[in-house]
Amino acid sequence: MSLDLSNYELRWPTSLFVSEGERVLRSSNTSWEEQAVWLLTEALVGTTAAADFEDLPERPAPSDDPWASTTPGWGQRGGMDKREWLKELVSRAAELRHAAEPRPYWPQRQGRGLSHDGSTARDTRRDFTRIISDFADNGYLAEVFGEECVDDPTELPDASRVIERRLGIPDLWPLTPETWDEDTFFGLIEVFHDLVSRPRTRRFHSWNNCGWHHSEFHNGPARILYRGKVNELLREAGIEYELAAEGEDLGRLVAVTDDARSALVHQALNDSAPDITTRVRHAIALFRGRDTTVESKRSAIVTLAGILEERRALLKDKLGKDEGALFEIANRYDLRHRKADQRGDYDEAFLDWIFWWYLGTVELTNRLIASRIAG
Repeated sequence: MSLDLSNYELRWPTSLFVSEGERVLRSSNTSWEEQAVWLLTEALVGTTAAADFEDLPERPAPSDDPWASTTPGWGQRGGMDKREWLKELVSRAAELRHAAEPRPYWPQRQGRGLSHDGSTARDTRRDFTRIISDFADNGYLAEVFGEECVDDPTELPDASRVIERRLGIPDLWPLTPETWDEDTFFGLIEVFHDLVSRPRTRRFHSWNNCGWHHSEFHNGPARILYRGKVNELLREAGIEYELAAEGEDLGRLVAVTDDARSALVHQALNDSAPDITTRVRHAIALFRGRDTTVESKRSAIVTLAGILEERRALLKDKLGKDEGALFEIANRYDLRHRKADQRGDYDEAFLDWIFWWYLGTVELTNRLIASRIAG
C-alpha cells in the first residue's frame, strides 16, 4: 500500500528535506532512527510524521506472521519497516504540501497588527529576534555558543564576544532589537548566517531535567533554512535586500532583482569556465552589494568587459563586425579608460543596463564555448 501523505506538511524547502533524508537513509549508524525522528520533527509541521515513523517496526514482519495484520498501524503503512517508510516519504517529497502561514486573525484584519509604537521597522527586528530564538532552541547556535550541562562545569564562550569579534559592536547578546540602528540590524542578519549550524543528532539528558544536547553540526542545511526565513521576513517588510545564496557575497545582503536576472546570475556563476569564475563572482559582488556605489558598479562593468575582450575573437566569429558595438560603450563612455573626451553625463540606471547586458553576453559566450566543445 502506498504511503498516505495527506496528514503531513513540509516546512523546509523540498530539496533540503530530500538531501538530509537521503543522508539519514545512507547511514549505517545505530542512531540513524534518532536522526530520522529529529529530521521529521524539524522539517515537517507537528509531530504526526515522527510519531508514525516511531510506530513502525525496525524490519517488516514475515509474510506468514499471523499477527502482522493486527499490528497497530501495520496495514495502513503497507507492511513497511522504518527505512522503507522513510525512503518512500523522501522519494515522494515533491507531493507534500508546504505549510502556509495562517490566515490573518482579527487584529491583522483590522489593521492593528503592528507593534505598539506603529513602527514596522521595530516589528521586523522583533520578528528577526524570534527567528534567532527558534534557531537557538533547536541547537543551531550550540556549535559556536556551546550548551549548558549539569555534568559539565566547562565555562561556555561569551556569545556577546563571539558576535563582537565579527561585527565590532559589543553587548549584542542577548538580543535587544529596540536598541539597534539599521546598520546593526543588517549586520546581525549577516553575522548569524555565518554562525548557524544544524545539529544532525541530539540526545536528551534527563538528569536534573538538563534537556537536549546537540551534536554532528553542519552549516550548509542551516544556512539554507536561515536564508529562507530571513529573506521571507525582509520581503514581507518591503526591504529590498536579500541574503545572497551563492557567489563571492554568499550570506551577505544584496539588492533584490527579478527572477530573470536572478536566473542569469545563477547561470553566470555556475556555468563559467574556471579561468573566469573568480572574476565573474567578483563583478557580481561589486555590483549587487548593499554598500555598492557608482564606482563599484563601474568596476564591475570593467571586469566583465575584460572577459569579453578575451573572447572577442569568438564574438567576431559569431557576430561579424557587429561585435565592435559591444565595446563601443565601454570605450567611449566614462567606464574603462576614463579619458577627458569620454561621456560621463548619464544616469546611474545606465550603468545597471550595461552591467546586465555585459553579464548576459558573458553567459552567451559560455554557451557558445560549451556548444563548440560538445560539437
